[in-house]
Amino acid sequence: MQDLAWRAEAAGFGLLIAVLRALGVERASAFGGWLLRTLGPRTGTQRTVLRNLRIAFPDMDPAQRLRLAADQWEQTGRTFAELAVMDRLTPASGRIEIVGAERFEAIRQDGKPVVFVSGHLANFELMAAAILAAGIPCQITYRAANNPHVDAMIRRNRARYGVKLFAPKGGDGARELLAGMQRGESVALMNDQKFSEGPEVTFFGQPVNAAPGPSRLALRFGTVLQPLSVTRLPGVRFRLTVHEPIVLTATADKSADIARGVQAVTTFVEDRVREHPVDWFWVHKRWPDAVYAALESEATRP
Repeated sequence: MQDLAWRAEAAGFGLLIAVLRALGVERASAFGGWLLRTLGPRTGTQRTVLRNLRIAFPDMDPAQRLRLAADQWEQTGRTFAELAVMDRLTPASGRIEIVGAERFEAIRQDGKPVVFVSGHLANFELMAAAILAAGIPCQITYRAANNPHVDAMIRRNRARYGVKLFAPKGGDGARELLAGMQRGESVALMNDQKFSEGPEVTFFGQPVNAAPGPSRLALRFGTVLQPLSVTRLPGVRFRLTVHEPIVLTATADKSADIARGVQAVTTFVEDRVREHPVDWFWVHKRWPDAVYAALESEATRP
């Protein structure tokens, strides 16, 4: 019965992908944006969005926060609709302006693996497409869908634009990343989601735990953390920036070295969010429960 339910769900998902691809890039993006801008504020997740915005921007006018919440719903809807047509949003499409492309070329020519890091900014999938289009072999981490049939469809869709080296999150994925870097393959990881363990660092002035994996890999292989970011431009166009690398220093205190790397990546993401707050994935419950509890306590204080 579970497999039948999964297959039915996968059939609906496949139909949605087919419809979005038939619409084309512009109309698919616009449809996704309209849909979530309309429905998102009516869901329970709207409360998470507004709480996140209050934590990050406590001095922002409440009316401005509501406008930003609506705008980010549209951005999120556009991003998810665009995933169906990502093979038409590669650098070859002419829709991506790459700033710092010479760093991609230097990485490719050097042949030494790096650890690409970023957050869920604008259409974050563009970063994987751009890395691979630059000719850099790279393991892309991902969280598998619960439905194995849907997961297989997602993997096939990603293969259309070159994403073929996957490393699932978790222990097995960590081993694949290590093996990939030993073969000379770079790795790409998102470092802006809630993490129950790892070093405690600061994000928008509040404590969070963040994954130590990227920093640990960079230190182990004597390489750099290479930050990337994406900004959405009008007309389903994007600016992808290859930033200055983050160079980590190995000392006798390995834990402190990793913590410094984790804070550097977290600060990088915060800086990008402050520059273009509408581009971030605000629907995610990023901060620990204690931070949200303190926020509610403050709201009820006379």
